[in-house]
Amino acid sequence: MIVKEDLPKGAEMQIKEAAERLGITERMLRHYERSGLIATRRLENGYRSYSEADLRRAGRIRDFIATGFSTREVQAMAACLSDDGAGPCAGGVAQLLTKLEHIDRLQAELETKRAAVLERLSVFQEVLEADEGRQQRRT
Repeated sequence: MIVKEDLPKGAEMQIKEAAERLGITERMLRHYERSGLIATRRLENGYRSYSEADLRRAGRIRDFIATGFSTREVQAMAACLSDDGAGPCAGGVAQLLTKLEHIDRLQAELETKRAAVLERLSVFQEVLEADEGRQQRRT
């Protein structure tokens, strides 16, 4: 996870700066919150306030989503998101293995579809070349 720079101890920031540091949009941060993946502190004026720990958690969420996990799948890995459980955790291993199996199935399906398209392309090209050869012999 990449966070541009560490905050001074106890410093907090608003959503715009947090999003910029994480390289995501403010909308994504709000989506993480609505999905129950992150709970941010609210200031008296209602603005969200992000701590360094919030940024680390949001960065882990961002990284899981970037590798193909849905927010629901990330919720199942909640223990892997906090600083206490950051990194390897029992539930995370199972979720990662499940995701890997899913990716392998998708990859196999894509390979099958690719082979079918290549076969069809070959047939089309052969027919078109044969038609072209017949037209050239006529002229």
